[in-house]
Amino acid sequence: MELSGKKVLIVGLGRSGAATARFAAARGAQVTVNDAAARDTLAMAIQELAPLGIPVITGEHPEAAFTGCDLVVLSPGVPHTLAPVQAAAAAGIPVMGEMALACRFIDSPMVAVTGTNGKTTVTTMIGDMLKRSGMSVFVGGNIGTPLIAHVASGNRADVLVVEVSSFQLDTMPDFRPAISVLLNIAEDHMDRYADFQDYALSKAGIFKNQTDGDVAVFNGDDPVIALLIADLRAVPLAFSRQRNGFTADVGATFTAAAITVNLPNTGTTVFDISGASLAGDHNRENMSAAVLAAMAAGGRTEAIQAVLSSFHGLPHRLETVAQRSGIRFVNDSKATNVDAVLRALKAFSEPVILIMGGRDKGGTFEDLAATVRDHVKHLLVVGECRHRIADALSRHAAITVVDSLADGVRAARSLAAAGDVVLLSPGCASFDAFTNYAQRGEAFRQYVEALP
Repeated sequence: MELSGKKVLIVGLGRSGAATARFAAARGAQVTVNDAAARDTLAMAIQELAPLGIPVITGEHPEAAFTGCDLVVLSPGVPHTLAPVQAAAAAGIPVMGEMALACRFIDSPMVAVTGTNGKTTVTTMIGDMLKRSGMSVFVGGNIGTPLIAHVASGNRADVLVVEVSSFQLDTMPDFRPAISVLLNIAEDHMDRYADFQDYALSKAGIFKNQTDGDVAVFNGDDPVIALLIADLRAVPLAFSRQRNGFTADVGATFTAAAITVNLPNTGTTVFDISGASLAGDHNRENMSAAVLAAMAAGGRTEAIQAVLSSFHGLPHRLETVAQRSGIRFVNDSKATNVDAVLRALKAFSEPVILIMGGRDKGGTFEDLAATVRDHVKHLLVVGECRHRIADALSRHAAITVVDSLADGVRAARSLAAAGDVVLLSPGCASFDAFTNYAQRGEAFRQYVEALP
């Protein structure tokens, strides 16, 4: 794709947008960046682009900037439904996401991972499995390094392992990974999509351009995914819980102790997960997906087993941060939707003091009723969404409304007894009080450490 001399508008000045601006400028494009945030909040990013002579429009999305360029490139967090974006598309101006632009400069095979929950864990695990297999691997996309930054570096990799969000899929109409992974689909981002079907179709877009030379790894137990794969053209590899001794003819089945994989060219391979540190059926799903994708990409059996045995999970995902007087404090700040909270609660057999709340993403908290009733000893709710959560679950648990996360941690400590788990699993975005889920998780850790 030729960028030299073209007027390119980059929308969003986060890490991805800044990397895209540098990339396009280096290829001779006339670059302008636009971000609706106030200029003072973007001061550092603007300063970094200043030596390149890139103008930055802040505080609004002026339509003239969108319709007066040759190409619009959206950062992952920018809705493709914005009025000026639609105006540019209506005027015949190409609109694409940062990752879509990067793909035009890539010829290495790609493993792409999406799903409502578990994307980062699975992406990281696949990358580790392939690296241990002796391959040169880039891991990034929606996590870590933007794909466009990898392209700009000039480095080559045997395989690219990328996390892809629904927002990115929305802006990649011709995206075709060699191996696609769809982990699960549950209600999320209802503040950004018309309805759940719209969101589900966005996730299923990871398969739409694949052909019979590609591989599609998916959750065989997810009823939503089952409705979306009727037209699948890639080689299907499903992962599923093992029931009544059933083992899939092709794909993977798992128990608490093992993952059994059957592939056409390799026969049956059994991986031991009895000592894996990742807890819960949802993490057995994650491990099964990673194994299938890694094997399809050429990963070695012994390398895959080594990662399964040594992988300790990622921060802010069911992460034990302290053990006090027999009480375990667990940071699951990355649980920003209802389904993630369900998965977290089901990972514990102990009574749970649950801390929830934050900024509403349009989740249906009533879906938590039965699981909260079975697992939660006391529910503490905080943040902008606290009263909505309390109203939805008031008949299913003892509930206390608190004013801050710090208050929630102190209240949880007073309510907990030896053998209990204090779990931060918010089910909401963090933006009412924190920059992101990681900052919220670190705050939780600090509040726990400060307990007397």
